[in-house]
Amino acid sequence: MPLSRITQVLSQELEELRSEGRAKGKEFIVVDVKKPQNGKGPRFFLKGYGDKEFIRMNSNSYLGMQFNDEVIKAEEEAARKFGVGPGAVRFISGTYVTHRDLEKRLARFHQREDAMIFSSAYMTVVGIISSLTTPETGIISDELNHNCIINAIRLSRPKERYVYKHLDYDDLENGIKSLIGKVKRVIVVTDGVFSMRGDYANLKKIEEITSKYDEKFEENIITIVDDSHGVGAFGDTGRGTEEVTGGKADLLIGTMGKAYGVNGGYVVSSEVITTYLREKAITYIYSNPITPSEAASVLKVLEIIDSDEGKKKLSHLKEMAKRFREGLLNLGYETVVSEHPIVPLLVRDTKKTVELVNYLVENGILATAINYPVVPKGDESIRFQINADHTPSDIDYVLEVLRHYKEKNN
Repeated sequence: MPLSRITQVLSQELEELRSEGRAKGKEFIVVDVKKPQNGKGPRFFLKGYGDKEFIRMNSNSYLGMQFNDEVIKAEEEAARKFGVGPGAVRFISGTYVTHRDLEKRLARFHQREDAMIFSSAYMTVVGIISSLTTPETGIISDELNHNCIINAIRLSRPKERYVYKHLDYDDLENGIKSLIGKVKRVIVVTDGVFSMRGDYANLKKIEEITSKYDEKFEENIITIVDDSHGVGAFGDTGRGTEEVTGGKADLLIGTMGKAYGVNGGYVVSSEVITTYLREKAITYIYSNPITPSEAASVLKVLEIIDSDEGKKKLSHLKEMAKRFREGLLNLGYETVVSEHPIVPLLVRDTKKTVELVNYLVENGILATAINYPVVPKGDESIRFQINADHTPSDIDYVLEVLRHYKEKNN
């Protein structure tokens, strides 16, 4: 079939996205990488840009582990032993020793009884929330939670739902009180670190509030925290938002595709909960796991994080994030107060955000425009992400480019 009518409709919608400045556009294609040298971090080469070098300021690889020689060696050795793919889902014959070793290691890392790994953090969130939601469940969610949480709630179709104002714990408490007598089970779900802003949930406060009302619900209040941007990158030892705030989630979700520099998602919790999820989570049961070699490489990453080298990387990451955030403020730009390596530059205008990102690209800097509907109108920003392989020279160069832009446009 020619699909002429649907093609016309889709083309019109694409044009509307472009005209409003909301289209993501063509993706940059990385064709080569130059390793760090001469006081500079890694440089990236893009298709269509010849020998122009780029500083990547929009990478989730917070610790730079994707280029670590020990991690690469661990993955290569496991791939030679087990092959490049698992060949099956977990319950058939796709569970390898490195998968289970990694789950045990993640459980110890987060001081939990057990862990289970998924193909991605997105699939972890969807699988968990849909599995734990019954016809007698109410879900309470921060208004700025990630897209994966929003879609997981839609898929789960809880009896009641309540969205509380961002980081407003009085409103969270109001939400809990509004569900008393209406549901048997309550799920309170939040990001640990919020991916567009770099601010983070006070997990200690959430724990205090949920404990206060837990007895009001027949099947408890369950706290779920997606700390994908926190684990490995936040806290003195990389334990994420729990370490920074002193609170603890009933189910903690993390990713291996950000600070760990590899691929996949995971959850840590009690053994009863993980055993239940292995039987019920559709995104676990019917989807291949990460490769055995990816699991082996994450095991090496966790070993490094818990070493002196890891502590040095985390300390350097924190210093570079502080250097960049303070630099933005000194230049008169607006940002969000936090210690996390996500450092947003708040532009608050879609057109101006796109213009500034294009200027950065012209000057060899990769950064990401965050526009509506990813963020609310008026919160348009550029998300910079500091990595441990950024150097003071890298940070100062980006700040200098931003200084020139501000002078040029004032």
